[in-house]
Amino acid sequence: MSVANDARFWDRSSRDYAKSAIADEDGYKRTLERTRSLLNSDDRVLELGCGTGTTALRLAGVVRGYLATDFSSAMIAIAEEKHAAASTSGLEFRTATVETLGADVGWFNAVLGFNYLHLVRDLPGTLRCIHGLLAPNGLFISKTPCLGDMNPLIRLALLPAMRLIGKAPYAGSFSTKELGLCIALAGFEVLVVENHAAKGNDRRPYIVARKR
Repeated sequence: MSVANDARFWDRSSRDYAKSAIADEDGYKRTLERTRSLLNSDDRVLELGCGTGTTALRLAGVVRGYLATDFSSAMIAIAEEKHAAASTSGLEFRTATVETLGADVGWFNAVLGFNYLHLVRDLPGTLRCIHGLLAPNGLFISKTPCLGDMNPLIRLALLPAMRLIGKAPYAGSFSTKELGLCIALAGFEVLVVENHAAKGNDRRPYIVARKR
């Protein structure tokens, strides 16, 4: 499968995705509050893999400008529908990936990637692009499933089988330790690694890293 096929998978899934409930509402709220505490009112923020815009609509009001992107045009269409109803100022949605954003977007004070990094096909390349879009000392904030920390049956048997029949998108497998190393090698200083799960550990570390 290619990136284009991945986008088509999410296009097909977009309406069902929009209707689905957040699995861990308390954990999600903790992530939102923690992220708000790291943002300033004059910040420009870029969100990657924004899906149908739920997080963007909740965070955009606390910063000066917020660009939310996703490679699925169907996801962005739903996000635009929500935006039209909410009318949040300073928020823009765009169908794009970090690799396709042009230099005209300028620098950002923070780049967010929630449930995102495991879906990219070139993790080191994506992290380098993120680094290049950040202002000096800018923050990269992520929360991503680390399949390498999960049951081997999930990543070695279940997910490949589901991808084979078109029931799952591409998903990279790495551990929390491996992800932290990749982020550091891309030119970041990892500041904190937290667990925001309301119950137990869902293997989705919340990582805050600063551009070196």
